[in-house]
Amino acid sequence: MVKDLTIAAELRSSRGKNEARRLRVLKQIPAVVYGTGKDPVAVAVSPKDIVKILNSAAGGNTIFSLDITGGETTPVMLKDWQNHPLKENILHVDFLRIDLAKRLRVKVRVLNIGDPRGVKEQGGVYEIITREIEIECLPEEIPEDFRIDVTEFRIGSSLRAADVPLTGSMKLVSAPDQLISHVVSPVKEVEATPAEGAPAAAEPEVAKKGKKEEEGKDAAKAPEKKVEKKK
Repeated sequence: MVKDLTIAAELRSSRGKNEARRLRVLKQIPAVVYGTGKDPVAVAVSPKDIVKILNSAAGGNTIFSLDITGGETTPVMLKDWQNHPLKENILHVDFLRIDLAKRLRVKVRVLNIGDPRGVKEQGGVYEIITREIEIECLPEEIPEDFRIDVTEFRIGSSLRAADVPLTGSMKLVSAPDQLISHVVSPVKEVEATPAEGAPAAAEPEVAKKGKKEEEGKDAAKAPEKKVEKKK
């Protein structure tokens, strides 16, 4: 999305850790501008301006003007940025020059709007598999996001990349069958039950052995028979 927004930048002649420290003292960060067949240019910008762009509705897809003191003024977008691993503040930025007459490939968020009927009425579960698709279009036609109403979704309903409506110069780059979200049945635990006709469990060997021992004891207790001698 092209915005009427201009960010100031200053040329820098040196690079390295010492230069980065010097810029941080001045509340700036190092950056590089490249693209459209021109040589890369090292600049310095305010991290606050970058944070504002990233927090805007279009985020990293925002196209704005970069006004380089003593250099060019050109439309750019954020190509890449590096954050501090602990503090999460921005340490470095890459700007990509943009030719407004040429198509771009960008990833755009897909927002699911509404509560699916399959969840409210059928007890299903709504699963979001991915939150963006990739498209190709002219810079001025990059949307902030795609908003899809999923209210009528029931169990078995799904949203795929091909279902997202595209307008103007937009062309789908993602696979058409890429799954974005769907409503599925809840998973139920099934208890194992013995099959019909299955033989009953055999009596434990310990029990059998106990019976034999009892029988032996009973036989030992039985009185002995007396045998009369013949005279």
